[in-house]
Amino acid sequence: MSSTVFTGPVLAGNVLQSDGTGNLAGVGGYNGTQNVGFVSMMQASDVNGVVNAPIPQSTTAFATGIIIPAQSIITDIYVYVTTALNSSATVSIGTSTAANELATGIAGTVGQQTVQPGSLVSAWLNTSSTQDVQIYCKASAQSGTAGGYIVIVSYIQAINGFTNGQYT
Repeated sequence: MSSTVFTGPVLAGNVLQSDGTGNLAGVGGYNGTQNVGFVSMMQASDVNGVVNAPIPQSTTAFATGIIIPAQSIITDIYVYVTTALNSSATVSIGTSTAANELATGIAGTVGQQTVQPGSLVSAWLNTSSTQDVQIYCKASAQSGTAGGYIVIVSYIQAINGFTNGQYT
């Protein structure tokens, strides 16, 4: 299957510039108030060059291969636990090897875990003002046969600093 790559951010809408009337465009119209919006993006963890492969349970921070562009907003993080983490371990996710800036205490039970930012919401609202960030994760404990999980991050690329169709 082929793919198309855009440098982004990718914007979509049919009224690119407001015409000053305050009117809304009709179906297929190009005049009225600007209605351009950002396209949501997603990236999945990468283990040894294999995207969407389970990350092995470890207390050492793992660089997921997910790189979020500067000035982006994270909208969702999902953890898919494929093999239950042992020792009642939980997963934490962050933007450094501390792996705790975005979320902590994610359940290590099999299934989809929808991550909530909680008190860490400011790190979700602007990943970085100046440079891209890499996503790291780690487990709180490890013993015996370890579990595995996949991380998927949804974000809106470079929305911060974008005003009236221009970067400021």
